[in-house]
Amino acid sequence: MAEDRFGGKYKTVQDSYTECTHCVLSSDINGTGRLFGGRMMEMMDQAAGICAMRHCGGPVTTAAVDNLQFKRGASINDIVVAVGHITYVGNKSMEVRVDVYVEDLKSGMRYVMNRAYFTEVATDSQGNPISVPYGLKLETEAQKAEWEGALQRKEMAKQRRKAGY
Repeated sequence: MAEDRFGGKYKTVQDSYTECTHCVLSSDINGTGRLFGGRMMEMMDQAAGICAMRHCGGPVTTAAVDNLQFKRGASINDIVVAVGHITYVGNKSMEVRVDVYVEDLKSGMRYVMNRAYFTEVATDSQGNPISVPYGLKLETEAQKAEWEGALQRKEMAKQRRKAGY
């Protein structure tokens, strides 16, 4: 029987679930009156980092962002919500899916603005990569599908690096 590299220590997807809320201010707006894409990416990076820190119990650094797609904009005074959850745990890295929504204040409905997958690396206090101390307990078919998708994204990233991208 293979030894469990996590020593039987696992966390669930829900254990590190992260939701960050932001009201779009005038300082967040570009020349066309919409939320700066870079500001949205900053919110996403924060949500991904918090989620990964909750999972590994320590500091992390962002190593890569995959599949960043802008689907909808936001304007001043809109409420923007970034939601992160772990999709995959490797030896030293974790993948975090971050979905961004704009929230309608009257109805409470959320509309997808963006989605991306962040690779976060667990680090020690000096910023050196370390092993992630917890595995990921997959509890639903959707979580298992996310894990499989992460394996495919890892393989595509490997191929891109090999091709020089």
